Amino acid sequence: MDRLANWVILSWGWRRRGIAFCAGAASALAQPPFFLFPVLWLTFPVLVWLIDGADSTSRSGAGRRFRPAFATGWWFGFGYFLAGLWWVGAAFLVDAEQFGWMMPFAVLALPAGLALFWGAAAAFARLLWSGSWTRVFALAAALGGAEWLRGNVLTGFPWNAVGYALTAGEPLMQSAALFGVPGLTVLAVAVFAAPAVLAPAAGRAGRNIVLPALSVLAVAALALSGMLRLAHADRAMVPDLSIRIMQPAIDQAQKWLPENRTSVVDTYLRLSQSEARPLSAGTVLVWPESAFPFALMRHPDVLGSIADMLPRGSVLVTGAARIDDSEAGRPRYYNSIYVIDDRGTVTDAYDKVHLVPFGEYLPFQGLFEALGLEQLTKLPGGFSAGRQRRALALPSGQTFSPLICYEIIFPGKVLPAGDRPGFLLNVTNDGWFGRTIGPWQHFHQARVRAVEEGLPLIRAANTGISAVIDPYGRLLARSDLGAAEAIDAPLPAAAPPTFLERRRGWIVPLLLAGSLLIAASGIWRRSPGR
Repeated sequence: MDRLANWVILSWGWRRRGIAFCAGAASALAQPPFFLFPVLWLTFPVLVWLIDGADSTSRSGAGRRFRPAFATGWWFGFGYFLAGLWWVGAAFLVDAEQFGWMMPFAVLALPAGLALFWGAAAAFARLLWSGSWTRVFALAAALGGAEWLRGNVLTGFPWNAVGYALTAGEPLMQSAALFGVPGLTVLAVAVFAAPAVLAPAAGRAGRNIVLPALSVLAVAALALSGMLRLAHADRAMVPDLSIRIMQPAIDQAQKWLPENRTSVVDTYLRLSQSEARPLSAGTVLVWPESAFPFALMRHPDVLGSIADMLPRGSVLVTGAARIDDSEAGRPRYYNSIYVIDDRGTVTDAYDKVHLVPFGEYLPFQGLFEALGLEQLTKLPGGFSAGRQRRALALPSGQTFSPLICYEIIFPGKVLPAGDRPGFLLNVTNDGWFGRTIGPWQHFHQARVRAVEEGLPLIRAANTGISAVIDPYGRLLARSDLGAAEAIDAPLPAAAPPTFLERRRGWIVPLLLAGSLLIAASGIWRRSPGR
């Protein structure tokens, strides 16, 4: 251990950058679909040792003191995000003739930008760095805070937060109901960086076996508490209501061709019911995001076909584009969810609030369009954002929180203000990303939201992964990635509000403050005269 630590600490130049990049890339194995979270007990100590080396080789002057630490954090983060997010490039190959040239830039630019947060975290941690075990908590506070900022700055992008490493498997997943993913991120950094103290920091402090042992016990305690929670979890279902999710698995490149409009609608109608599996009263049929390659409200014939399909007492909840041309000038387009009753009447609707940059709109839309650039949806002017998150109601009176695509990856932002809804409903179109690891990551993050909020989740995807999930993250039904099928399940009842839901406002600040105090104590104990 000492030899390895010294080799990492004393590395320099491209060898140092390569070590940071490879350790960061290996850390992505802790995320879905691999869930190899123990690898972080190997990679995060490397990050600590690299910052040790950045500390020992720093020169005079504030900029020169923190530049090596920033570079270390950036290269580690770049490896982590590149290995975990390479699949975004698949979206640029759907229309390769127009967007294919952008793929290399997007695949590299997104990780490079996100890695800035990790570089800043390493530089900030350097302020509280010491040769003792408390430097682990300096990294936990800095990286935990940086990950929170990553999920909130500008439009926010909290994809693959480190805290998801502590949600692998149903028992560990229950820890999200206590701390939420932002809180788990602070804990995860401290837990997985702990083995770094098994080796002295550049000869400045002795080894420490207590902290690594406590880190293993902490993960075991989270898993045990999760097992106990699941053992006492209720399995109650909402009476007289069933769910059918239709996953069409329509190729993204074919879906939007004008000549395929009729066949797309026929596919939805055919897969939604059959003689062997007819729809029944009380069924909530769910179709995915942007189900129609046109604005649904401008096609009354399709609404009529939906009414003919739905038996009395059933309802369709579907994603669809909406056009508002009530104002003068260019029409406004919205990515929406409709609730449609058995008469083909739209009874409620929601417009997506949190849009995907470069996918649904362009920052500085007018400027980029003047330069001849478009977002992936190729919609003139891009989508407009809805005004506010709001619950939708079924004709039966059940309410749900509608979430379109990646709106569900934002911890603490999936519920509307007001009364608690009965369930979460997420429609998405992961067909952009094919059979890559992206849909699996999206699915897991949606699943964790159900645990955080103590609410069941209905998830409908164009091409996987669709599912009905109970408030504890357990699967009642699930489709296969890429399969064209319909799945049926009852609707689970909501669980009582979680500890996180009741104490959300202070969990992350308390964890960050505690980590900062521990880190500062290490500097205080080593100050002259102590």
